[in-house]
Amino acid sequence: MKARQCKHNSRNMKRSGDSEGEKRRKRRRLLQELGDQKIPFLGPSDRGYQQLWDSSYTGLVLRRSCSLPAELHSRVQAALLTLRRKGCLLRDLVRVRDRDVFTAVSRALLGEPGHTYRYLDTRLFAIPWHSEDSEVKGQNCCDPDLRAACKALWELNTFFCSDVSQLKEGDRLTQCVKVGEVETKPSEEGDTESKHSEESKNSEGGDSESRQSEEGDTESKHSEEWDIESKHSEEGCSGSKQEGEWESESKHSSEEGETSQVKPAEAGVAAGLEHSEGKCPAWAPKGVSGTQTEPVGLKVQEKPVAQLKHSLSDYHIEGKEEQASGQGCSQPSPQQVCTGSVKFNVTLLNYMDPAAMSQLKEEPYYGMGKMAVGWHHDENLISHSPVAVYSYSCHDDKGESSEGGSGEKACWRIGLKVAWDIHTPGLMLPLESGDCYYMRDDLNSTHQHCVLAGDTARFSSTHRVAECSSGTLTYIQSRCQEALSNLHTDPETGSHSLLALRPTTLQHCEEIHNEVEFEWLRQYWFQGQRFACFCSWWTRPMEQLEKDWRLMETMTMLFLATVEEEGQVGEGRREMAETLLSALTDRHQQRQTWRDRCHSSLAQTLPPEEAPVDRPFWGVDDPSMPLPFDLADTINRVESLLWRM
Repeated sequence: MKARQCKHNSRNMKRSGDSEGEKRRKRRRLLQELGDQKIPFLGPSDRGYQQLWDSSYTGLVLRRSCSLPAELHSRVQAALLTLRRKGCLLRDLVRVRDRDVFTAVSRALLGEPGHTYRYLDTRLFAIPWHSEDSEVKGQNCCDPDLRAACKALWELNTFFCSDVSQLKEGDRLTQCVKVGEVETKPSEEGDTESKHSEESKNSEGGDSESRQSEEGDTESKHSEEWDIESKHSEEGCSGSKQEGEWESESKHSSEEGETSQVKPAEAGVAAGLEHSEGKCPAWAPKGVSGTQTEPVGLKVQEKPVAQLKHSLSDYHIEGKEEQASGQGCSQPSPQQVCTGSVKFNVTLLNYMDPAAMSQLKEEPYYGMGKMAVGWHHDENLISHSPVAVYSYSCHDDKGESSEGGSGEKACWRIGLKVAWDIHTPGLMLPLESGDCYYMRDDLNSTHQHCVLAGDTARFSSTHRVAECSSGTLTYIQSRCQEALSNLHTDPETGSHSLLALRPTTLQHCEEIHNEVEFEWLRQYWFQGQRFACFCSWWTRPMEQLEKDWRLMETMTMLFLATVEEEGQVGEGRREMAETLLSALTDRHQQRQTWRDRCHSSLAQTLPPEEAPVDRPFWGVDDPSMPLPFDLADTINRVESLLWRM
């Protein structure tokens, strides 16, 4: 039965792969039909900007830097610099389309003790923020400087929780760009004159991931084909390909696509729109009256672009049905909906210095400029939960602010668009250092956003309500106890035996066995020694998980012995053998995949303290292990047994 189920799943996976290929072909055809045209977008100096914000981007809230306490700014910015100085922000080696690639940004996860965050087949383990009532209080898991930095980010998190919870529908006070407020009270930060952008001009910028990695082998070239950062954060990998997918709704889709070059926009296509350049602009839209008119130039493109609407809408419905959920979890779980007061449980910290990037791709659809992060939804979140982002730009590791420097610097910006909607113009939101923005209600699920690079290095702290019902230490510890409850240990001899031999019980135990090994132990050690280098919080829990896992290896050995015992009843024995075969085959395949990843050419480029560790691993003659690492012979034994039944 289990063997037949495996074949059935294999056929489903093949059909799923065929479906993904068909989707990519559809996207390519749509982009070819769009050609060199650019869809309109509006910046703060464009007519109709505020009307567009109010009508189509109502879940977006901007909190200007000047509205946050100066002491909070000081502590948070010092904390971000401390984390970078101590080497806590590192590029992740992630898995996309069965290939390993480095993220363009360096990152770290902070959050509630024992929380994790999973994206692109990578589980990040949170450095606990040291709150007043935290479980880590009194533990010396990191040095005082790092502890103070973590606490500062917890204070920012607390501020965000309170601030977002107090916002009301259509709150205008926090949205400092609101027209009435800007017109009656000039900005205290000294607005610089808005200028008209030429960001839609042609660029030959290549894929940052493939250029950044210094491998020169086939793995580095794979980055020209991957779906970048489709599943997770406000900060992912850099924007890249033209066949950008209009949605990242399906399980492994994103706004980046296949083609490595972006064609120039035809001159005059968006000539009627005057876009704000990325110089930190005046926030009041120019020429805006109390009654907004249709933004100038929209009708220039409306007719040719509108012709694509029907086919895009049909495809949108198809993609929606296959939207993935629970990416942060090892097992599917019922969708949760955020209600009541907000409690952000993790923050994903990101750092990128455009000067260190050889090339960044141009944003392909609107001509917004060079992308540090391509179009995406933030994923693995509780449904309808908000996201809060703190943005800090600086010249160098000493923390010199990008504001007030010599000359005029292009600031970082956020681009937003309505997913699947090519009628609604995009929105471009410039960010000064210290600005925060919130994405509330269903904005993150109905819209997509990208990050447009400025001239200086930038940190961001992206606070979210992660869906981690099966992504916490408490969860996996309870799963271990479920499995080990079926193991009896003789108090006198220390020998082991299984309490229940029902196939469903044995299958449940083997599923937990695989979950502990591949979702926790190997995920942890694949990221090398970097956790222990600056924080020891996870060291003892992972040691205990490995001990529990070793006992599960013993349980599998006992399971195998039971199946091979000749006295077992025929039909029950067959069902147990099929269950065991399915678990062993999955385990064997995953071990080989992880082993290949640990020894890949990309992994070998990392320094020893960051390099993946192939653990657990043991040799064929290791007497402490009940079963071999390589399960090929064991699988053959079970298959032969099934043939004889």
